[in-house]
Amino acid sequence: MAQQEDENYIWQDREIRFDIPPADFDLRRGEFEIDSIDSIEDTKGNNGEKGSLVITNLRMIWSSMKNPRINLSIGYNCIISITIHTANSRLRGHTQALYVLTKFNSSRFEFIFTNLVKNSPRLFTTVQAVHRAYETSKLYRDLKLRGAIVRDKELLLLPQEQVYTKTSGVWNLSSDQGNLGTFYITNVRIVWFANLAENFNVSIPYLQIKSVRIRDSKFGPAFVIETTPQSGGYVLGFRVDPPDKLQEVFKEVSSLHKLFSVNPIFGIEFTVEEKPLSLQDLKEKHKVDDIEIIGEDDTSDAFAAYYADGGNKNSDRKPVFCPALGLAVEKLRDGVTIEALWSCT
Repeated sequence: MAQQEDENYIWQDREIRFDIPPADFDLRRGEFEIDSIDSIEDTKGNNGEKGSLVITNLRMIWSSMKNPRINLSIGYNCIISITIHTANSRLRGHTQALYVLTKFNSSRFEFIFTNLVKNSPRLFTTVQAVHRAYETSKLYRDLKLRGAIVRDKELLLLPQEQVYTKTSGVWNLSSDQGNLGTFYITNVRIVWFANLAENFNVSIPYLQIKSVRIRDSKFGPAFVIETTPQSGGYVLGFRVDPPDKLQEVFKEVSSLHKLFSVNPIFGIEFTVEEKPLSLQDLKEKHKVDDIEIIGEDDTSDAFAAYYADGGNKNSDRKPVFCPALGLAVEKLRDGVTIEALWSCT
């Protein structure tokens, strides 16, 4: 990327990068690894190249095992669709593969990943489920105007959201006359909605706030929020009365914004319930089982009867012809049959 990045710039879920340097493999604050799958082939770009796929809450990272400098970082926000089709892999032949269609900087990219482990749906299920979790949690990360975020004058909370402050009588200064509404400060965003029309609202995640300040306006001192270029670069003004309350709102939002920058919440909740062990973990040391095998009573009796009379075999009995076997066998003891002897296990 040509432009200079600051440490707060979040590119991991917003960009597609090829052959990233080692530093870009590091997980940023708030990013965590969900799963790591070995033996994954980048079938379209590096067919025949065995690699590994790391799945985080923000992106997919594929790297070649032979040459880690050959790699991909695919942000979930760039993904248009995920499907499963048959692909021609040099390592697996014709087999089902994961097709990921993406768009970044007006260009479309298609990635095809093949799991080299037979009969393993883990690649398909994990990537699809994590991407679905990302898509359904956008209010944590994206600015939203006129959204379905309020019901009966109350904010609809997100799963990890907590309300810190609710302030009534706050004016939104986006129009010439202003609109009176209610202002929420939570642990993940700022929300304002109009009292007369709750669908006239704005949800501003801390992730998309560039700066907050107090500035003079034609309505008097106003609390001003400037959003990041990625969210449209909006400048939103709010009038909070009295002036002491305005200062309190400013200090609280400034503090929460700084705190959130250190420990951001991206909103993707996902855990792998049954993560298969690696080959090394599956290996066990050879040991001899200290067990005693004891036969069942019926089988033990029949087997003993064949060899001995009363537990001691002193002499052989005369041979007789057995029609069932077509052979001459030692005469059986009374009460013992050929069928009982053949049932021994």
